[in-house]
This record gives sequence, C-alpha cells and structure tokens, in this order.
Amino acid sequence: MSTKSKNPFTWVEIYVEDMSRAQKFYETVFQIEMIPMQAPGEFGDLEMLSFPWAQGEENISGALCKTSEMKPGIGGTLVYFTCEDCSIETARVESAGGKVLQEKFPISEHGFCSIVMDTEGNSIGFHSNK
Repeated sequence: MSTKSKNPFTWVEIYVEDMSRAQKFYETVFQIEMIPMQAPGEFGDLEMLSFPWAQGEENISGALCKTSEMKPGIGGTLVYFTCEDCSIETARVESAGGKVLQEKFPISEHGFCSIVMDTEGNSIGFHSNK
C-alpha cells in the first residue's frame, strides 16, 4: 500500500470532564467494554480508557482521556464511528445521557451519518453504509 493511499488515522482521543459518566455513555451506546490503559501517574493527571481494537490488524482505536491540560467541547474535531446502521447507536444516545444533534441522514453514495453530543459536550458522528 502506498503512503498516499494509506488511511492516515491511527489514534483518536476524546477529552472528558467525568470519566465514569463518559465511560457509561460510550459503553451503553456502542455495547462495548472500555479498556483501562496506563498506570496512574504515568503521564501526570492523564486518565485513559481505550476503545477495543484488533491487535495486529489494520484498524485504528482511541481513548477517552481526562486531564487538566485539555478540555472537551463543541466545535472542535469531529470523530466518526463506523456502525452497521447508525440509527441503532443514535437511538441509544439520549437514554445514555447524550443528545441527538442530527438524526440519520444520507450523504449521497457515501452512506449515512448522524451527529450526537456525548455526556461531556463533545460532538461525535456515526457513519454507516445502510
């Protein structure tokens, strides 16, 4: 695979104010279990919970991060999560404490997406082909 055609994403960090609340939101919406990362104190006050990943395969992952150095908020980076049908995850958002900003909508031949706000004030997107 040439450098020009390689997916440049490797890691995503979603900053949060309340790690327990954010963990519950993401685990509920995606029906996953977050993975604790580094030992406490390894990187100052940084706390991290990773999303699952496939070890040794081409995929990206990321983590929920809590630190005094970075804050969550709307209007910054928008991360899209792959879904089989983004309306499923969108339907779980409000009961998990988040807010639906834009219900599932078509993006021409590229499939569908929806935009939501997590419990920390971050806007995130869901993308699916159907």
